[in-house]
Amino acid sequence: MLDWLLTWSQYFTDPREGMLTAGTNRPLTAKLSLLFAAAISLCLAQMPPSDSGNYAARVLTAEGQVSVLRDAQPWALSIGDSVQVKELILTGPDGHAVFQVSDGSSFEVYPNARVVFRKNPPNWRDLLDVLVGRVRIHIEHFGSAPNPNRVLTPTAVISVRGTTFDVSVSDDDETTLIEVEEGVVEVRHALLPGNAPRMLTSGESLRVYRNEPIADRLIDKGTIARQVLRSVMDAISTAAMHTRTGGVGGAGGSGGGSVGDTGTKIPPPTTPPPPPGPPPPPH
Repeated sequence: MLDWLLTWSQYFTDPREGMLTAGTNRPLTAKLSLLFAAAISLCLAQMPPSDSGNYAARVLTAEGQVSVLRDAQPWALSIGDSVQVKELILTGPDGHAVFQVSDGSSFEVYPNARVVFRKNPPNWRDLLDVLVGRVRIHIEHFGSAPNPNRVLTPTAVISVRGTTFDVSVSDDDETTLIEVEEGVVEVRHALLPGNAPRMLTSGESLRVYRNEPIADRLIDKGTIARQVLRSVMDAISTAAMHTRTGGVGGAGGSGGGSVGDTGTKIPPPTTPPPPPGPPPPPH
C-alpha cells in the first residue's frame, strides 16, 4: 500500500503529467498533499516499530505446566523467558505464571488457560486475547496520564485505563466473567456490537453471555470479598500442589479397628482345671 501511495503521489504532483498546473490547481494540490500525509501516517502506524522486542512479556514466576506454542509445539517456560507477540500461552492443571511487559503492567495466568499475547501486533494496546481460563491483569498507571489497553475474549471487549481486574472465560459456552478489584473498565459485547457498553468500578463484576445483551445483565457489587477469598484459596491450592504428603498412619485393617489396635485378637481365657479330689481312705 505504501508503494501505491508513493506512485500516485508522484503522478498527481508531477507537472509533466498535466494533472496539476500552477495557479488553478493549487487547492487540489493542497488537499492531495494532506490526504497523502494522512495515508502515510496510517501506514506507519500499522507497521511494527523497530524495537518490537520491547513489546515482549517476561516470565516473572512459573510453576507447574506453563508453556508457549512455537512451531506447533509446546515449549516449557521458565523464569526470565520471554513470550513474543502473537504467541499462545498454555497452562496445565497445575500451571500458574506471572508475566510483565515493558511499561510495568503484568498479567497472571491460572491453571487450564489459553491466552494469546498481543494477537494484533499493529495495535499494541490489544494486550491479551483470553480464549479460555482465568487471567488477572494489572495495568500500570502513568501518573495522571491514561494507559489504555484492551483485553478481548470470545464474547467481550474490555477497555481499561489503569486498573486491576480478573477475566474468566468458560470452556463450555465462552461466557466471560469480569471482576474489577481496582479502577474502572468498560465492557462491550464482542458479538453484539450495537449493544451499549457497561462501566464497571471497584468491587463490581459482570457476566457476558454469547446471545444476551449486556444491558440486560445486573452488575454484581460483591466482587472484592470474593476475590479476597479466592486469593486465599489460590495460595492454599498452590502450596498444596507443590507439597508432597505421605499416607495417613495408624490405619487399621478392613475390620476398622480403633486407634492403637494392632489387629491381633487376644484368645479368651481357658477354663481352669477342676480341683483334685479327696485322697483315698486308708486300708
